[in-house]
Amino acid sequence: MGVNQRREIVMSDEEVTRLLEQQRVATLATINSSGRPHLVAMWYAVIDGVVWFETKAKSQKAANLRRDPRVTVMVEGGHTYDALRGVALDGDATIVDDPDALWAVGVNIWERYNGPYSEEVRPLVELMLKKRVAVRVDVERVRSWDHRKLGLDPLPLGGTTAAFL
Repeated sequence: MGVNQRREIVMSDEEVTRLLEQQRVATLATINSSGRPHLVAMWYAVIDGVVWFETKAKSQKAANLRRDPRVTVMVEGGHTYDALRGVALDGDATIVDDPDALWAVGVNIWERYNGPYSEEVRPLVELMLKKRVAVRVDVERVRSWDHRKLGLDPLPLGGTTAAFL
């Protein structure tokens, strides 16, 4: 009888949190007006364990969320099969027009991708947030995988795409 590898690679809550804190890019899936997924790569904030985005108020993803709040957010890492890991968060996204929430998201994103926030960079964060809204992801289901738990021998990075990493 085969081993259920799915159970072996599930991440703990702490591992999911660590992955979300360490990775830089999320793929956000919303549903467009035709019912097809609309996928975009996004920088994101993690505030008190909650994933947030900021986006232009009139963006396609914001329009999609106003019509249908269902989302999936995927964050992943690893360049070889033995090192693949990731998390997919299914839930509903809420557009939050509150300026304080947007500011907190903007500062968190600034610090994650640029460095410490200070009053010197305030004008840059203000510019980054112009005509934007905050988006909070309320997670209903978490799916995770960490192939490092399989104990496979490390695989060499190869193939036609390796030169670009």
